[in-house]
Amino acid sequence: MRSDNIPELEPDHTGAGLAVGIVFSRFNKEVGEGLLSSCTSTLLKHGVAPENMLIVSVPGALEAPLVLQKLAQSGGYDALIALGAVIRGETYHFEIVSNESCSGIASVQLETGVPIANGILTTENDDQALARMMQKGADCALAAIEMANLLKKLDE
Repeated sequence: MRSDNIPELEPDHTGAGLAVGIVFSRFNKEVGEGLLSSCTSTLLKHGVAPENMLIVSVPGALEAPLVLQKLAQSGGYDALIALGAVIRGETYHFEIVSNESCSGIASVQLETGVPIANGILTTENDDQALARMMQKGADCALAAIEMANLLKKLDE
């Protein structure tokens, strides 16, 4: 049980007034589009205005961190979201892309102070990616809103 004497910041999923940039990978496009659809509908549902969103597509997951960095450095976004899918193939390339894209996203977030919800799925096959895309897109929207609000609260 939590103590009544310790202040606690509660999650805030109010998106009104927030600016959110979304970068999605066109590789494995069907999954990327599903992630994007779920993400944007959740952002809208929670009050993020369409004019406060920007969607940028990139060729693949390895290109996402650079565009996220550019968006973060612009100062125009309260939070960013990375969407895409890396699906295991027959070569080691899966591990490289999965690890490096994730590492790049984390680096951008820490270097810029702009929260990034990482929705780049890494799955064994297409079926796993398709089964997870709708929930992951929504989860990323909520994480982005929550983190933007949390950081604003911590700055007060």
